[in-house]
Amino acid sequence: MSDPTTITLTTWSLEMTSPEDLVPASRRPGPEVTIMRAEVPSPEFSRFLYASVGGDIHWTDRLSLTRAEWVEQLHRPGVETWVAYDRGTPAGYVELDPQPEGAVEIIYFGLIPDFRGRAIGGWLLTEGIRRAWDLASRWPDREPTRRVWLHTCSQDGPTAMDNYLRRGFKVFHTETEEKPLSPTPGPWPGAEAEAEA
Repeated sequence: MSDPTTITLTTWSLEMTSPEDLVPASRRPGPEVTIMRAEVPSPEFSRFLYASVGGDIHWTDRLSLTRAEWVEQLHRPGVETWVAYDRGTPAGYVELDPQPEGAVEIIYFGLIPDFRGRAIGGWLLTEGIRRAWDLASRWPDREPTRRVWLHTCSQDGPTAMDNYLRRGFKVFHTETEEKPLSPTPGPWPGAEAEAEA
């Protein structure tokens, strides 16, 4: 008999080892959608993106960070946030995290729920991968990127894995574990209950 207080969580780690492996999205949104780098690190803006994109898909690990901890993360050399905008409104983002030996992790990627299903995700992921591969061109002390990787899990959005595979990522590790069941927090307290009403 299964435990109603836990879930079985599968996590997949995926990688791309050459920029030539990237398969760009064939569809792109209209000209009203643009992508820009948030060049001025802002804990408030990054927390907004994190909570708004991940609130319904169990992103909780950063919600308890203090402002100082957000500042520390965002000011690390090579950390970049690329944001998709629809006519000036943030629609989603990609956060790149540089690591040793030329690795760059796409540590966060996703869209705010109202912007899903409009071809923005494939295009944003394509641009995020390109920016991961050319990260050293913007950070002179950074060695060239040799590997771009990420992880996704069975709690992520239903199209996440398909998007990663279509862009050319390959799975290199799979892990399954039992995890306590927790409610999705939504982008603000009470948002989940509002959405269900």
